[in-house]
Amino acid sequence: MEKLNLLGVALGLACLAGINLYLTVFATGLAIHFHWITLSPAYQSLEVLGDPVIITVAGVLYFLEFLADKIPWIDSAWDAVHTVIRPIGGALLAIQVLGHPSPALTVIIALLAGGTSLVAHTAKAATRLASNTSPEPFSNIALSFGEDLAVLGGLALVHFNPMLALSIFAAAIAAFLYFAPKILRAMKAKIWLALNKLNGPANLNMPVKLPLMLPARLASVFSRQNVLGETIAWVAPCLSGRGRRIPPNLFGALVATNEEPHKILFVARKNGRPFAQMIELGGSMVAHEPKFLSE
Repeated sequence: MEKLNLLGVALGLACLAGINLYLTVFATGLAIHFHWITLSPAYQSLEVLGDPVIITVAGVLYFLEFLADKIPWIDSAWDAVHTVIRPIGGALLAIQVLGHPSPALTVIIALLAGGTSLVAHTAKAATRLASNTSPEPFSNIALSFGEDLAVLGGLALVHFNPMLALSIFAAAIAAFLYFAPKILRAMKAKIWLALNKLNGPANLNMPVKLPLMLPARLASVFSRQNVLGETIAWVAPCLSGRGRRIPPNLFGALVATNEEPHKILFVARKNGRPFAQMIELGGSMVAHEPKFLSE
């Protein structure tokens, strides 16, 4: 049981570090330095976090993150920079919890803790990226305070019940991994839209005449659906939004044929597999709805 508790503390701190590394170190250091918590002999290796120098450095960095997290897009840039820093920090915290185990165990714990921190970091970064599609800043502020409270609550849980903390963190990570394909597609779409927004209005880059050929990765998808050998009238590269029978955030193309002018086919690849959906144009209305990241 003692070893499981150690593992719970190690991976718990790694998971919280993936959300906010500096707050995790800063709050833990303060609690140790001012004796708000008493470290058992098994956790004496964490005593170093109570060093005033470490507390000061972590506090300054947390203050910077506290400010950056409140500003739309600055928070995502901050997350991008910390894609490497947080997993490394989480791995180092986990190793510090265990003291000085064997080299093989150190590598295993570093991989587990680093992976745990990376998953937590990715979940946070994806949530922030989604919130930045809204032009108002209040969602970023609310998320920032919510994350800080979650880290502080998580630290308390790790201290009082490491096994329960380990179970909750494991369930949260498993849930994220289950939804990871959708989340990562959404992240990719938001980044692509943001880059296009920065590069200028979308209509400046659109060709005067729509292409007549599909890219290689989509040509095979269309061929599987084109059993009658219809000829392509035009192709419009696109990114799917919310709609019936078509998942959002798929990079694909709308294909019209000369033989079926009242239908268009959406082709894409979903998780590497071919995806196609016929769209009936009869009785439909085509409208232009400008949004924050798209024109």
